[in-house]
Amino acid sequence: MIDLKFLRDNPDVVRESQRTRGEDPALVDRLLDADARRRDAIAKADALRAEHKGFGKKIGAASKEERPALLEEAKAFSGRVKDAENEQRDAEAAVHDLQMQLGNIVAGAPAGGEDDYVVLEHVGEVPEFDFEPKDHLDLGEALGLIDMERGAKVSGSRFYFLTGAGAMLQLGMLNLAAQKAMQHGFQLMIPPVLVRPETMAGTGFLGAHADEIYHLEEDDLYLVGTSEVALAGYHADEIIDLSDGPVRYAGWSSCFRREAGSYGKDTRGILRVHQFDKVEMFSYCKPEDAEAEHQKLLDMERDMLSAVEVPYRIIDIAGGDLGSSAARKFDTEAWVPSQNTYRELTSTSNCTTFQARRLKTRYRDDNGGTQFCATLNGTLATTRWLVAILENNQRADGSVVVPEALRPFVGRDVLEPVAKPKNAPKSGAKKKG
Repeated sequence: MIDLKFLRDNPDVVRESQRTRGEDPALVDRLLDADARRRDAIAKADALRAEHKGFGKKIGAASKEERPALLEEAKAFSGRVKDAENEQRDAEAAVHDLQMQLGNIVAGAPAGGEDDYVVLEHVGEVPEFDFEPKDHLDLGEALGLIDMERGAKVSGSRFYFLTGAGAMLQLGMLNLAAQKAMQHGFQLMIPPVLVRPETMAGTGFLGAHADEIYHLEEDDLYLVGTSEVALAGYHADEIIDLSDGPVRYAGWSSCFRREAGSYGKDTRGILRVHQFDKVEMFSYCKPEDAEAEHQKLLDMERDMLSAVEVPYRIIDIAGGDLGSSAARKFDTEAWVPSQNTYRELTSTSNCTTFQARRLKTRYRDDNGGTQFCATLNGTLATTRWLVAILENNQRADGSVVVPEALRPFVGRDVLEPVAKPKNAPKSGAKKKG
């Protein structure tokens, strides 16, 4: 949530942020009005409490004859105090509700929606093949890496098995990401994948995109779509030490997304699935250090993408596609030969103090006072990367060259097509899901 003092002092900045996001700037005025009512309610309740407290002294000094009338008056006054406190609670709840609806203040992102990003940089050369390139699923099945059919049989559509060298390729990629993160001062974490509602709401994921999240109603727990959620909640209600610089974590976890509203989009293969694994970077820092930290996360993503040998571009995401918690977000998109276009592999977001205010995560400034931290996140590797790795490193005979950095983990330089096993699913077998 945003700082109410900043809102009062800079309403036009927040209105413009809303317009950049493609959202209603009138929400700013509704929040300002609610905040004014809240402050009036607080002042009224404080004044009545002080006056009521004075009645106690008055009763103590009163004569025996005066006391019964004063006690009756104090009782009536107590009711007025209670009414004022109820009014204060209602006013504060109204402000909180509106605050939770307002996205973070956009910082430097272009205006517009999903297609209004700005391309910042191209890295690597797009491969030119003298044959018709296969897509990642055809390659993965022929190489014995991916089994979508049995994934659908076991769990429904958009589930899969990574098999043999496919499993090793993913584990190698994630291990490489974990090693790089630790070399850069990130503490490796394996966090919970189920979180409480207050943690999910605190990170900003229970707003417009709540339908993307799996909810276990009986337990009132949510399956995370990114370990960012658990890592953001790790220091909730705490004062952390930032005197030596940012505190950095790298979370390795399985992630879950319902992909609501995406039916018919990217249903083939593992581009858009319900379960995947990911190494996610998460930083806590002082607000004045957030921009530099954002560039550090982006540079680490550059390094990792270069290590897995895929061409990519970096784009500056437009305000309407940011998500409520991000003030700015950079996506890295890898070239996907079978689609003749770039597709998102990673993102890194600067959430400024938005999440920390919700989760009450603070640090001590040089004067000993407490301030809200800035939080940032960025993906260092995820299952979707296999799409780009396989397609960009394929050869005419259907084999795939393993990127050099992953060979120690996979144990092979080249992945060769395998003979279809005797117990493979029969052609035309009915799929479930």
